[in-house]
Amino acid sequence: MTTPLKILLISLSLIIGLYLLACALLAYNARGLLYHPVPRDPAVPHWTLHRADADILISSNKQASPQRVLYFGGNAEDVSQALPMLQQAFPGAAIHAMHYRGYGGSSGSPTEARLIADALALYDASASGATGITVIGRSLGSGVAVQLAAARPVQRLVLITPYDSIGDLAAGMFPIFPVRLLLRDHYDSRRYVAGIKAPTTLIIAGRDEVIPTASSLRLLQRFPPGVAQAVTIADADHNDVSAYPQFAQALRRR
Repeated sequence: MTTPLKILLISLSLIIGLYLLACALLAYNARGLLYHPVPRDPAVPHWTLHRADADILISSNKQASPQRVLYFGGNAEDVSQALPMLQQAFPGAAIHAMHYRGYGGSSGSPTEARLIADALALYDASASGATGITVIGRSLGSGVAVQLAAARPVQRLVLITPYDSIGDLAAGMFPIFPVRLLLRDHYDSRRYVAGIKAPTTLIIAGRDEVIPTASSLRLLQRFPPGVAQAVTIADADHNDVSAYPQFAQALRRR
């Protein structure tokens, strides 16, 4: 074997080896990149949803009402901080915001399957005596909310800065890697919305650099005709969308 050819083969082997190592690291750290647990505000009242393998803390306004609001937050959100906003938008409703596993004092580790199962358990625990349940999901939580609304009857669904698929978003961020094969949690919301019948509002931030508007609009197109509508707040970005007056109006919309 000639020296130049040998050098070429060795170089290719090193490149392939480094690429495979990068794939392995990406697969290993995928959940660490997706979930960013944060503590909760201890001053906000809460109750505990006991699961077979974890205790899930639920921040709540502790109000007795047949109208219930279930809230699922972003991947680095203390959902207890959302209660004032939710109380203003839904006066008189009983509000329950779920701290994902590993977040806010909840035990366990977050995965898509576990979070969806916890959301269903929260719904079932909240459904007794309810005359209507509104489900709200923000960012990562929009994927949880979509799967819940596809599996249980809800009065209304609100999706704040939603995506059509975490797998597609990740593939756009890491285009040289087979991300869809490496991810374990896909939150493929577009697969579930066809079965949703509840009136749905998508709140889109026009300057969102985390979840592209195109992703939110692709999700909108997957809903059955007449079920979903979008409200775009043109000047808002991913993190400040709730500060705009149009946000509160969209949240209250029936």
